[in-house]
Amino acid sequence: MTPTPEKDPRVYFAAERTFLAWIRTGLGLMGVGFAVARFGLFLRQMRASETHSVVRSSGLSLWSGVAIVFLGVVVLISSVTQHLALIRELSTGSWVPGRVSRNAVILALLLALVGLGMSIYLLVLR
Repeated sequence: MTPTPEKDPRVYFAAERTFLAWIRTGLGLMGVGFAVARFGLFLRQMRASETHSVVRSSGLSLWSGVAIVFLGVVVLISSVTQHLALIRELSTGSWVPGRVSRNAVILALLLALVGLGMSIYLLVLR
């Protein structure tokens, strides 16, 4: 039996909706990363205005913000390659149903690690 290309346009529309959801996720990560990076600058300015002196910072918010922005970029690039591969598989009839989204699992684990790190940081900072 030869594989047949997918003819139902709803399948392609669903793939496009999934792709757009990944784009929103990547953009959201980039926005949160930018806010995290700038929040450290905001806190430093607030402390400097209270003490009227130069306040040094560890730069943790800057580096963690940059890392989250970079994660958003990785999500966007990964979503493009995954979407193109999926469309190719649907067009050639080689798509296998029931596969786990490796990208979603990896992103969830990375974000869980980021959340764990932030929790530990907040506990230590108390």
